[in-house]
Amino acid sequence: MTQPLLFTPIELRSVTLKNRIVVAPMHQYAAEKGFATDWHLMNAGKYAAGGAGFVMMESTKVARNGCGTVGDTALWDDKFIPNLARCADFIRKQGAVPGIQLGHSGRKARLTRPWEGGQPLTGNEPEVYEWDEWELVAPSAVPHAEKAMPRALSHNEVRAMVGKWADAAVRADKCGFDILEIHAAHGYLLHQFLSPVTNLRTDEYGGSDTNRMRFPIEVAEAVREVWPAGKPLFMRLSCEDDAGWDLDHSVKLSAELKRVGVDVIDCSSGGTLERLSPMDSARAKTYGYQVPYAERIRKETGVKTMAVGHIVHADQAEAILQSGRADLVALAREIMYNPHWPMDAAQKLGADPNFALVPPPLRYWLNKRAKSGFEGKPSTYTTGMSDPQKSA
Repeated sequence: MTQPLLFTPIELRSVTLKNRIVVAPMHQYAAEKGFATDWHLMNAGKYAAGGAGFVMMESTKVARNGCGTVGDTALWDDKFIPNLARCADFIRKQGAVPGIQLGHSGRKARLTRPWEGGQPLTGNEPEVYEWDEWELVAPSAVPHAEKAMPRALSHNEVRAMVGKWADAAVRADKCGFDILEIHAAHGYLLHQFLSPVTNLRTDEYGGSDTNRMRFPIEVAEAVREVWPAGKPLFMRLSCEDDAGWDLDHSVKLSAELKRVGVDVIDCSSGGTLERLSPMDSARAKTYGYQVPYAERIRKETGVKTMAVGHIVHADQAEAILQSGRADLVALAREIMYNPHWPMDAAQKLGADPNFALVPPPLRYWLNKRAKSGFEGKPSTYTTGMSDPQKSA
């Protein structure tokens, strides 16, 4: 049987992924004063043990004022390195490549956790720390929905912010991460510079499309300069946000990012407007709703792309790759639902009959059951997109 493309290794610079399955970065809001905790070790570790080729840890902030909530992980100081290094080391020991996303929340900062309402903090909450350094900043003084008013960053502060991303990238390398992603999506700071709704600047960082793209490109250039040449660099974009930034813009930006050394564009959408978070638009109700973004950017720029967004079934993921619509597939909520999704997908596609994808403590027992003559099927077993038991 021909090996499914989903389980064919891929080389990105000097890094080889054992398969094309990526665990997308997912905010956990579980850090303690910026420090990664046992929760992060467990959360990332279970995905690595489940067989994913690449596990990307959540958006980790490059500056104190970039934290969205009190639970955001941090990398603006060397003191945060050991806790994250522990996670990177554990991911690697399970056979996956460890990566991390670096971000800054901009005007979408200083809020309670989503399940606490996502409302502005007052500074008097017990968990709040370094409140004076947690100033709300943005490209322009435009609030997110009806939340607190941010202060517009000065020209010199924008330039300094580029350096903060580079400094955090150096620390990410010291942590032992092999892939780095810059978060320029979902209405956070870099995306705020891209959108004409949130960027009203009149200096070289605002106005024209070229000027609004300047800050994200400068961040990518600065990070690429300090990030080891053999390690891949990703950037996540909201390829369409219904707020003045669309796929045509994303294609143009992706070409520029490829030129400055970005290896993969992570194709998401939404986040600028309160009513349109990435999961709230009408298009988000269908399978693979963001795959067309990855397909067009890949086709028109030649840069590698990663598809994400309701990729649920093994045969669905395989079809995306086989048809050349993306180079990698990323899972978030579905892999939360089933952390062993890669192992399960490999069984369904006939790619790993001996469970070699997972660590020995899992491999031994599962292989033993498979060879025992057991007549049943695992609880996750539906055939995929064409399965009559699957709801549409």
